[in-house]
Amino acid sequence: MNYVILTHGGVTAPQSGSESCARAADEARRALDAGGEALAAAIGATARLEDDPRFNAGTGSNLRLDGRTVEMDAAVMASDGRFGAVACIERVKNPVLVAAKVVETPHLLLAGAGATAFARRLGFADHDPVTEEARRKHDRSLAALRGEGGDDETTNDAARFHALTATRFWNFDAEPIECDTVGAVVRDTHGRFAAAASTGGSTYSLRGRIGDVPLLGAGIYAGPHGAVAATGVGEEIARRFLARTVYDWLADGVAPARAAQRGVAMFPDVLAIGVLVVGRSGQAIASNRTMPSAQLVG
Repeated sequence: MNYVILTHGGVTAPQSGSESCARAADEARRALDAGGEALAAAIGATARLEDDPRFNAGTGSNLRLDGRTVEMDAAVMASDGRFGAVACIERVKNPVLVAAKVVETPHLLLAGAGATAFARRLGFADHDPVTEEARRKHDRSLAALRGEGGDDETTNDAARFHALTATRFWNFDAEPIECDTVGAVVRDTHGRFAAAASTGGSTYSLRGRIGDVPLLGAGIYAGPHGAVAATGVGEEIARRFLARTVYDWLADGVAPARAAQRGVAMFPDVLAIGVLVVGRSGQAIASNRTMPSAQLVG
């Protein structure tokens, strides 16, 4: 059986990021060539994407509404059922590597200060993921939240959050204002599947917000029939149990391309969404916005 590697840099991310996605796919291929299984390859690819500051994961993650807080989520899953995730982890360089360590524990998910302490215990160094571009993006987001302009995506996201009235629910230490994800799926030459994903979350988030990535079956899923990774608005992905839903279609015999298209079609056009799908009979990448991605088949 041929191996398949699919990577993405997040729906709505600039298409120029495809080169980095290709390098991440090469990282996964090297892991396979060295005798690693699909899970190691998916983790390696995702860690490489976390290191690219253009993407909203690892270094370059979004600042939350207060302009200081960065909380990151990551998850990994293999087709034999192994799963590990971290949520709202802070100040680590590669959340996906910490998620991989959770697989070795009796737990599925570690969150917040406990996840960060777990990382420190295992020797993951303190790391500030904030970049100047993240600060500029935060400034643009606040402008849209105040009704002072912004692109269509920013304005739509701001409108959804503004409906909650940020000042009412504000839970940051700072004074209140007025108020994407990377991933990989892999099939190795032994027919094993794996998925991994990492995100810096949404700017329009209260402290402690957890998106789809670390929720089993929402952002990623892998089983004997294939692997799926999703990107988009986390709450909407979780509500539709997207990754597991697409996986179940694979299990029912739906071709990967059709399953991917059906997954994207579950969402209204106003919501950006993308999926990576690999099965026993093929693979597919689908999105309703620009989404940097790469594919390797060997």
